[in-house]
Amino acid sequence: MPLLPDFMLFALIGGIGLAIISAPLGVFMVWQRQSYFGATLAHSALLGISIGLFLQLDLTLSVIIVSMMVAAAIFWLSQYKQLSSDTLLGILAHSSLAFGLILISLQDNIQVDLMGYLFGDILSINRVDLGLILLTSLLILVFYLKHWQSLLNATLNPELAQVEGVNVKQVQLLFVLLLAFMIALSMKIVGVLLVTSLLIIPAAAARRLSTSPEQMLVFSIIIGVFSILVGLFTSYYIDLPTGPAIVMAATFLFLLLQLKPQPNN
Repeated sequence: MPLLPDFMLFALIGGIGLAIISAPLGVFMVWQRQSYFGATLAHSALLGISIGLFLQLDLTLSVIIVSMMVAAAIFWLSQYKQLSSDTLLGILAHSSLAFGLILISLQDNIQVDLMGYLFGDILSINRVDLGLILLTSLLILVFYLKHWQSLLNATLNPELAQVEGVNVKQVQLLFVLLLAFMIALSMKIVGVLLVTSLLIIPAAAARRLSTSPEQMLVFSIIIGVFSILVGLFTSYYIDLPTGPAIVMAATFLFLLLQLKPQPNN
C-alpha cells in the first residue's frame, strides 16, 4: 500500500521534472533580463486555450502551437528597433490576453475553468503530462549539450559571439521556441499566471549562492525542486492552492537567501 495516493506521486514526479527543466531556461532568462518575455508567453497560453476551444482542437496542442508562434513573432519583431523591447512585450502580452478572453466569452456553449488554467492544478497531472515533461527534458538536454557555450557567449556579448562564429539569431530563436514549449507545457501544472515565477525565482535565488554559470544552474535546480516539494506537501496537508503554494515557497527561500552576502565572482 503506497504511503501517498497515486495523484500525489504523479504530482511529485511531474513537479520535480518541471523544476529540473525550468532551471536551464530560467537562468538564461535572468541573465538576459527576459522575465517579461516569459510573462508574455504565459499570457499567450490563454489565447491558445481560447483558439483550441473555438476550433475544437486538443487544448495542450493548441497552447503549444500558439505559444511558439507568439515566441517566433516576438523574436522577429525584436529585430526592429522602432519600439523598445518592453513596449513590444507589453503590447503582445495584453493584446493576446484580451483577444483570448474575448474568444472565450463568444462561446456560450463552452464551460471552461479559467481559474484552473490561470493557477494550474498539479494534482491532476497524468501519464501523458509526464511523457510531455520527459520529452521537454530531452529537448532541453540536447539543446544545451549543443549550444550551452554559444548561448552563454551570446548572452555575455552578442557582437563578440557573432565575430567568433556563433549564429546568435539562430541560437536565440531556438532558445525562445524551447522556452515557449516549456511554458505551454507548464500551464496545467502551475498555471498561466504562475509559470514565469517558477522560471525566474529559483534562478534569482540561486544567484546568491553561485560564482559561475554552472553553479547557478545546479543551485537553481535544487531550489526549484525544494520549492515544489514544500509547496506540494503544504498544499496537500493544509489544503492550500497548489500553484500559489509552490511559488510562495520559492519566494520565501529567495527572501531568505537575500540575507546571505553575495559571493565574490
